[in-house]
Order: sequence, then C-alpha cells, then structure tokens
Amino acid sequence: MTTETQQWRGVAADDLTEELTVETSARLADRSRRLLRDLLAPYRRAIQLLVAIVVVENAARLSIPYLVKEGIDTGIPPIQSSGDTGPLLWIVGLVLVATITQAVARNLFLVRSGHIGQDILFEIRRGVFRHFQDLSPSFHDRYTSGRVISRQTSDVDAIYEMLETGFDGLVTAALTLAGTTVLLLFLDVKLGLVALLCGPFLALLTNWFRKESAKSYRVTREKVALVIVHFVESMGGIRAVQAFRREPRNQEIFDDVNDQYRAANLTAFRLVAWFMPGIRLIGNVTIGVVLLYGGYRAYNGDVTVGVLAAFLLYLRQFFEPMMEISQFYNTFQSASAALEKLSGVLEEEPTVPEPRDPVPLPAPLGELRFEHVRFSYVDDVPVLPDLDLTVPAGQTVALVGTTGAGKTTLAKLATRFYDPVHGRVLLDGVDVRDLTSATLRDAVVMVTQENYLFSGSVADNIRFGRPDASMAEVEEAARALGAHDFISALPQGYDTDVANRGGRLSAGQRQLVAFARAFLADPAVLILDEATSSLDVPSERLVQRALRTVLAGRTAVIIAHRLSTVEIADRVLVMEHGRIVEDGTPAELVAGGEGRFSDLHQAWLDSLA
Repeated sequence: MTTETQQWRGVAADDLTEELTVETSARLADRSRRLLRDLLAPYRRAIQLLVAIVVVENAARLSIPYLVKEGIDTGIPPIQSSGDTGPLLWIVGLVLVATITQAVARNLFLVRSGHIGQDILFEIRRGVFRHFQDLSPSFHDRYTSGRVISRQTSDVDAIYEMLETGFDGLVTAALTLAGTTVLLLFLDVKLGLVALLCGPFLALLTNWFRKESAKSYRVTREKVALVIVHFVESMGGIRAVQAFRREPRNQEIFDDVNDQYRAANLTAFRLVAWFMPGIRLIGNVTIGVVLLYGGYRAYNGDVTVGVLAAFLLYLRQFFEPMMEISQFYNTFQSASAALEKLSGVLEEEPTVPEPRDPVPLPAPLGELRFEHVRFSYVDDVPVLPDLDLTVPAGQTVALVGTTGAGKTTLAKLATRFYDPVHGRVLLDGVDVRDLTSATLRDAVVMVTQENYLFSGSVADNIRFGRPDASMAEVEEAARALGAHDFISALPQGYDTDVANRGGRLSAGQRQLVAFARAFLADPAVLILDEATSSLDVPSERLVQRALRTVLAGRTAVIIAHRLSTVEIADRVLVMEHGRIVEDGTPAELVAGGEGRFSDLHQAWLDSLA
C-alpha cells in the first residue's frame, strides 16, 4: 500500500480512531448515551405509551400458548365425554381476542413509533446542520466535506434503523424472555429448570457476540466514512482530476477504501453467521431435551399433554427474541458508532463564540483598527507577530506582498473568521468579539476569489446578501455594477439557473454577481480577497468598473495582486512576515523610487509591456 493511500485511510480514520486514542471507550459511550438521552427526552411520555402498547401486544402473544394448553387440557375432554363444545369455543374466542389485540397493538405501535422516529431524525438533521453552520472556519478547514456528508447521511441512517427496529426488538425481546421464563416455571418447575439449562450457553454466546460486534461495527462506520470522503473529494475536484489525468490513481485509492469497507462488512456478516446458527442450535437442542423429558413425564402422567404443548410453543417464543437481539445488536452497534461521531461533532465549540453581552452597532461607519494583534494558526509560529493598524471610515486600502505575508489572515480577523491570540480588532471602536455574528456580518462583508455561487437562479444568488430584497432592488444592484445586460441575455434572464457553483457563467460574470450580492448587502466595510486575480483582461476591465461602484462610500480592504486594482486605492500597505513595512498612497510609494512597492510596481509595468 502506498503512502498516499495510507494518508487517505488516515483522513477517514481520523473520523473515529483519533477520538479513540484521545478518549476512553467509557467516555465515548457516556457521550453517546447523553446525546441519545437528550434526543429522547422530549418524547418521554410518548415512549412510555409505546412501552405500554408493546406490553399489551406481548401479553396477548404470550397468552396464546397458555390458551392452547387450556384448550387441550380443559376444552377437549368435555367434548370427548359429553360432546360439550362450550369450554373449547370460549377458549377459541379468547385466542381470537388475543390475536386481534396483538394486531391492533402492533398497528398502533408502528404508527406512533414511526412518527416519533421521524421527529427525532428531523431534529438530528436540523441540529447537526445548524451546528455545522455555527462552527468556525477553523473547524471546517480540518473537517473534510466528505466527513460532513457522512454525518448527515450514513450516520443519521444508522440511527434511523435503530429507532425503526431496535427499540421494538429490544423491548419485545426483554418482555418475551422475562414473560416466557416466568410462564415456563409456572407451568412446571422441573420442565422449566431443564429448559433454562440453556441459559449459560446463551449468555456466553451473546456476550461474545456483543463484544465482537461492537468492534466490528465501529470499524464499519469508519470504513464507510472513508468511501464517502474519497468520493466527495474526488467529485468536488473533478476538474483538477480530469485536467491532471488523475482518474486511474483516484480509482486505485477508491478501490482500496471500498475493499476495506467490504472487508469490514464481511467481518460483521461472519459474526452474525456464527451467532444466529449458534442460537438455533442451542434452541433446537433444548427443545429436543424438553420433548424427551416432557414426553417421558407425560407418559407417566406427571404433566399433561397441554402443558407439554405449551412448553414447546413457549420455547419457540423464547428463542425467537434471541434472533431479534442479534439484529438489534447489529443496528445498535452501528448506531452507537454513529452516535459517537455525531456527539463528537455536536460537542465541538466554535472558536469564535457569540458574546455573552453583545454590544449594539446601530449605524456602523466602517473604521477598522488593529491593536497589537498577534495571531498564529500553529502554536509558536506567528503569522501576525504584532500588528497595529487603523483604517479610517471610507478609506480604500490595498494590501500587497508576497504569499504568506499575512494579508488574508488580516482579512479573516477583520471578518472574525478567527480571533486574535492577543490584542483586539475594533470596528468603530467596538471589539468585534463583542458584536453578534449577525451584526458583524451586516457591517463587514468579504468577497473572495472563488465567488461561490449556489445552485439556483441569478436573482437568488444576488439576493443572497439580503434575502428580503425585492426584484427591483436586485435589478438595481445589477445595473449599478454593469451586470444587467449579460444577465438579461441569459436564457431565462434573472431566473436562469447558474448550475453547480455557477458553472453556467464565466469567471467575470460570476465576479459581477458576487459584487452585486455585496452591493445589495450594503456593508460599511467590504473586504476583497484577490477578487480579480483569476480574471482575463476583458473580464478584469469589466469588473474594475463595477469595483469603483461597489467601493464608493464605504471602507474597503483589497488584497491585490494586480496593478489596476491597486491604482484605485487611497492607500497601499506592503506586508512582509506579518508586518507592515510600507504605508502610503500609490503615488507616494512609487515616487520614492525605492522600496518593495516600487519594485512591485515596476514588475507590473514590465509584465504589461
């Protein structure tokens, strides 16, 4: 196996095995139980009603062998002696009532449990989605999209399977085992004790299966995450995959993780293949022993034929739940592994939490100030060692510098995607940590190079910045930025579906839609992170005209890699190793004739020559 494949295995293994090396199994089990308890808490009374329904159903079912015994022992003799069918008819009637009661109870259980199960799954999906959205970008930087999808799909499905069949199977099995044991001893103590001799063998086999299936299904959940992660990552980067002819290598990796998933499932199936026949073997041997011993005692008149018949029927019911327990263990172990991962995600805390006592910002002006800001992504590796900077309201600032100089980090701190390790970031004199995310997002908007567009219409993507905007306001924003003409020329105009990630639009068109989105949101501060770096010259000229409109009357921080973008700035900051090494207007820095910006300016001019 290559190092690359091992790394892919590590990506998904990190999904669970990392937790197992950090936390004990007891801690994971406690966390899963706590999550399950929280999910079930609102439905406590409804679950109690379900338990009552299951009790009634099982009581009706357990009564039938006893009624058979009564029919044989007390219903048939009167017919033989006097032709009186009354007692037998009464017993048959009671069997019919028990059968109808069992069927009605089953119907009620399925209907009610279905509603409860779907409500719980709705809350799980809703809660996980909300929590994923609330978590900070630092979490999503390390938590792959494939793992996110795995949480919302395969893990939720595993919990659904447990809710759908596991609860019913477990309660039914417990009631049947307890009820059957009591009835066997009630009917005949000696026969009951002989039948219960199978108990230690059942306990040993069940305990072995429980332990092994727990390991097996944890591995299975890990391996299915491997498959999902690789599939999602490969399809998400399909253009790069095809451009670099990566398909054969990706296929090899997928075949490897898919084979791991198959092997994990085969291991789980082998456990069931040993457990279920083992239960049947113990059950059939027990029935054979009881039949021999009971037949001998019936022959001697120690027990009646009805008691022996009831015993055999009850033994059948006694071993059936063991099969259900095996299925329950399958679903339970799979759901437990899923609960472990979901609870792990739900316990993640945002690294940029909401303030306890938020400060209002009724009419933001847009002044940004960085006071002795220190920040690092990795401990002891500072990206911004000690940044002091003030951007007055309404000023357009261009950030230039080499890759890794700290430009994007500065932008992420201003938008509070991250919090500084030391120091403060202030908006109009208020620490951004004291502002709610809604207040900050209304005041500060960031447009990136990717210009992510969501599936849906052009109008919906522009309205993304302000969902309550009218169609007239959407068109007004597009006209202001020069996007109206190309949008109108689309097949359905503003109602045209942009396709996956805006694939139906060119890079320049996507940029204009992103600018229209920002313009409609009307923030006090606009941050552009290399927003024009991927455009060709005609698209760049189109976007530059729109850019002047977007920046008018607001504070702007532009991370720029092109001369045309820098020239529209009021001020240029040259960054190096997280520090500002030059600060001035574009004209001032060029006029000096020396310095980093002057060299960059000359390099830009040479590239245009």
